[in-house]
Amino acid sequence: MSNSRATDEAAIKSVLVASYKAWEAGDADGMVADYTEDATAIMPGSLRDGRAVIRQSMALAFEGPLKGSSTYNKQLSIRFVGRDGAIVISESAILFPGEAEVPDDVRKVNATWVLEKRGGQWLIAAYHNSPVVAPAQ
Repeated sequence: MSNSRATDEAAIKSVLVASYKAWEAGDADGMVADYTEDATAIMPGSLRDGRAVIRQSMALAFEGPLKGSSTYNKQLSIRFVGRDGAIVISESAILFPGEAEVPDDVRKVNATWVLEKRGGQWLIAAYHNSPVVAPAQ
């Protein structure tokens, strides 16, 4: 891996960690600080189109069902697309107050993060997740 790609990979990881820390703090503004203005977030049953919409929905969630929650995150891969694009695949789950680990695999999701380098800074342009389904036995 070239030094510039190693630097990019470290910067991308930093963006994601900052988002996870903001979630843990219940900080919707901090969570979307590194999202592009036109970012999208797709989760089962919902499309959040734009950073402002994502921020608003997270602020409401942090005041309600996600109050005091944090996340479990395991990065599975980073793949660069051209010079200014990257796709991150992760496994994630919501941890509710009092939980130190995900109690079962039912709440785990596989997530796709699309990041774009704009003005020398890596930003989240899109996020999508889907529940992890156990393979058929």
